[in-house]
Amino acid sequence: MREAWELLTAGPDDAERAVLLLPGGANAARSFDLVMAEPALAGVRLVATTLPGMAGAPPVGDVSVPGLARRAGELAELHRCDVVAGFSHGATVALEMLLGGHFRGPVVLLGISLTTAEEAGFFRGVVGASQRLGSWPMAVLFKLMPLMAKSAKTPAPHKRELIEDLKQNRAAAAMQLLGPYLDYLAADRDYAAELAASGRPVWVVHAEKGDGGLSDAQRDTLEAAANVTVVTIPGAVFFLPDEAPAQVAAAVADALLRVPGS
Repeated sequence: MREAWELLTAGPDDAERAVLLLPGGANAARSFDLVMAEPALAGVRLVATTLPGMAGAPPVGDVSVPGLARRAGELAELHRCDVVAGFSHGATVALEMLLGGHFRGPVVLLGISLTTAEEAGFFRGVVGASQRLGSWPMAVLFKLMPLMAKSAKTPAPHKRELIEDLKQNRAAAAMQLLGPYLDYLAADRDYAAELAASGRPVWVVHAEKGDGGLSDAQRDTLEAAANVTVVTIPGAVFFLPDEAPAQVAAAVADALLRVPGS
């Protein structure tokens, strides 16, 4: 049986700096392969982990966003990580790591949704239907995701890995995470304001289209905060680590420069 929190590592064991990478929903650790190979991160210890319940990994332990954030914080401490970067669902875990006090370094939030309104309506509908009717609507979505990934703008070998990982998802396992994930986004909290008030260095990276989005109010709050850098990638990008690895690596490299002592 596969283990939860599977790890994929790159870079020297004795590197001066380390980064924890958290993939998006339905993705595995190796979705960060291209980011890990970027020259901007040469010499950095990179630790990617598959979240429980995703890409075939078993859903063990507390898989709510706060529960995942606590465990990811332990991993960051164990591997002496100076920066955490997460994509989509992984970005929400990184957000809670920061706001919940489980990590105190710079964070890079890729394609994050800060409320349920920024999540795709189709995705919210599928999760809601699966909660009422059983997991079969989510199973249908997982059947479609590999077909959607075929249009991803990424090299063919990496695309094959992406599609293979998407096919490993199991609807019943994923639903244990996805309901609590949407509940976290639906909480009566202003996450943009909390990020701005945290004082911690934060990068919020989005594409113009495809990976979630920010409301005008959220963008205004974040862009007005001295501790937050908002990066907008032109065009449509649905899988940021897979399709825009250079831009993602550049944001992570910038975050490393904000680590005390750099």
